[in-house]
Amino acid sequence: MVGTDRQHDLAIVQIKAPELVPMVLGDSKNLMVGQKVYAIGNPFGLSGTLTRGIVSSIRSVQEPDGMTIDEAIQTDAAINPGNSGGPLLNWRGEVIGINTMIASSVGQSAGIGFAIPINTAKAVLNDLVTLGRVRRPALGVRTIPVSPELADQIGISADYGLLVVQVVPGSSADRAGLRGGNERAYIGNIPIMLGGDLIVAIDGQKVEDQQDLSRVMNSHRAGDTVKLTVYRGKKKVDVSVTLGEAREQV
Repeated sequence: MVGTDRQHDLAIVQIKAPELVPMVLGDSKNLMVGQKVYAIGNPFGLSGTLTRGIVSSIRSVQEPDGMTIDEAIQTDAAINPGNSGGPLLNWRGEVIGINTMIASSVGQSAGIGFAIPINTAKAVLNDLVTLGRVRRPALGVRTIPVSPELADQIGISADYGLLVVQVVPGSSADRAGLRGGNERAYIGNIPIMLGGDLIVAIDGQKVEDQQDLSRVMNSHRAGDTVKLTVYRGKKKVDVSVTLGEAREQV
C-alpha cells in the first residue's frame, strides 16, 4: 500500500507485475448524459466480467461512511458486489471512472451505480505516490451560503455567495487578510456574525454554496494560490490566498 485517500475512497497499491500493460486514463470533465460506458470487474467473483450502459447522470453522492463524492458518474451499467475498484470505460477503452458503489435495496444491481470520476483520482495521484497522503487544501474560514432572501434581510451587496462568519486565526485566509463577521445577529434562533467578506468567485468561477467551494478545493492542493473575489461592504475586491493544508478531514 503506497497511499490512501479516504475522502475519495482511493488507494495506490504497488504490485510486482512488470508484464502488465496499463490502461489509458481518460478525461471525465466533459461527460454527457447518454454517453455509452463499459464497466469491468469481478461481480460475485466472476472475474473479467464486462457490462455496458450509459452515463445516467453526474451528481454528488454520499457514501455509506458519510463522505461525499463530487460529480460522481451515475450509470445503469450493471455493477454488483465485486465491481468496486474496477474501471468504467468510454467507447475508446479509456478509464473515465472507478466503480465504487451502488444504490440498491437488495444488495445487487438495480441500474443505479456510481463511479469516482478519473479526474478526481488524477488530481491526487502525485501526492499519494510521493507522500502517501493527500495535501488537502484548507482556506481557513467558516461560511454560510447566501440566498436572495437572506441578502435582502441583512442588506449585503450580492444575492449569492458564501458569507465569511469567522476566519480561523493563523490560517491562510487570515494571512491573506480576509475578514470575518464582527456583528452578532440571528437567523431564526441561530446566532451568526455579520459584517464579514462575501465570497462570490474563486479563480473566476462563480461560488454560490459550499458545494461549489468544495469542488474548487478538490481541484487544488495545499500550497496553491487562488484568487478570491469578495464583496467587502459595497466594494468588490480580489484577494490572493495561498492555501494551507487541512489537518483534519471535514
